[in-house]
Amino acid sequence: MLSAQFMAMLDVIIVNVAMPTMGSELHASGAGLQLVVAGYSIAYAVLLITGARLGDLLGHRRVHLAGLALFTVASLACGLAQGTGELIAFRVVQGAGSALMIPQVLSLIQRTFVGDARARALGAYAAVIASGAVAGQVLGGILVSADVFGTGWRPVFLVNVPVGLVLLAVGSRVLPRDAARAPERARGLDLPGLALLAAAVSLFTVPLVLGQEEDWPLWSWLSLAASVLCFALFCAYESRLARRGGAPLIAPRVLRHPGIGLAIFRITAVMAVNGGFLFALTLHLQGGLGHTALHAGLIFTPTAVAFGVVGLTWRSWPDVWQRALIPAGFAIAAASVAGVGWVLRDGGNGGLWLYVAFAGVGVGLALSFSPTLTRALATVRPEDAADASGLLATVTQLGQLTGVAVFGTLFLNRLESLGAPGAYTSAEALLACMYALAATATLGAVSGLVRRRR
Repeated sequence: MLSAQFMAMLDVIIVNVAMPTMGSELHASGAGLQLVVAGYSIAYAVLLITGARLGDLLGHRRVHLAGLALFTVASLACGLAQGTGELIAFRVVQGAGSALMIPQVLSLIQRTFVGDARARALGAYAAVIASGAVAGQVLGGILVSADVFGTGWRPVFLVNVPVGLVLLAVGSRVLPRDAARAPERARGLDLPGLALLAAAVSLFTVPLVLGQEEDWPLWSWLSLAASVLCFALFCAYESRLARRGGAPLIAPRVLRHPGIGLAIFRITAVMAVNGGFLFALTLHLQGGLGHTALHAGLIFTPTAVAFGVVGLTWRSWPDVWQRALIPAGFAIAAASVAGVGWVLRDGGNGGLWLYVAFAGVGVGLALSFSPTLTRALATVRPEDAADASGLLATVTQLGQLTGVAVFGTLFLNRLESLGAPGAYTSAEALLACMYALAATATLGAVSGLVRRRR
């Protein structure tokens, strides 16, 4: 189960490292590269809660293996794609596979282990999440730089195929069989709510990504307006379904829980900073500074290591620090992303201070994200825990998606307005993007000062 989780995490990070090479070989525009990243996030975010409920309805083992098979086939298709459009479409399918596969991991851990064994399993789960980002940066750089048999970026997807086949063979033998489930305990899928949410997210994301490249035509503004309308319809439908005793995709009762609204804002902010930071920096390091994929991947290592270490240890820090962790994390993230832009502003490599700033980004993002998620889930009622977990996991993906769409567009638009690409103009575009990211993190710091109602 954790191997499947690790593979899915690797895939997300590896794609970021491989983006410039993809753009060069497929002649993809900046908007096309954004959609390669965003297509996966859209499918994963929108289908995540539905994937969890399918596990309840059909069995966690069965749905996990089905998602793993879909993810493996989609990875093969991504690796063989001949154009940007094909790659985007297969990335959407890959995201759907993850949405089926990943929600079952925690469910099977909770179902299979008890007591100390469950604590050890959850500790291993946290370690996989913490280490996946580091491994993704390094492995992505190695695979792209190796240019195996002249295949360029394709191994970053094709590597999933043998791993997925092995996991399917082993999983079908060792995963516990699904027990019969009482019909009254299984909740419906809320397909109308799913359709409205998918429409709202897509209508919001696509014009943000393509609008700048198309010089903001009328359809882009109409699409943004339609996304607001779809989201309003989604909220109205979910409230009505809840009043009728149904099982809405996002339960209004959970949204009204004290602290959940603030947690949603904070998680959206921190993941938007994370998504925009990775996207813009990757393009600058490889496109502007001419670094190899391996070099660019290794540069991000301090961020990933700091995020993992802080994410695994913050609970053991002194009690007197705990209240200040979230606002301090956002403040550190704001200062660090601004520092990254500042040390790279002249088109140089940044020297030692770049690595210090990168480590600061990891510390800030970890302190902003991990305590927010943990404390929000700790305050909800036990009967609402599953809905709250699904909601915050969906918000995590939507925040990442928003960061790539908004700040990626800002970086590309600034780069285009400055003229021909080069180290100096790319650094100017990056500086503007990093300052915008710092402003977003500052909003998170201010929100962190709002005390939860008792």
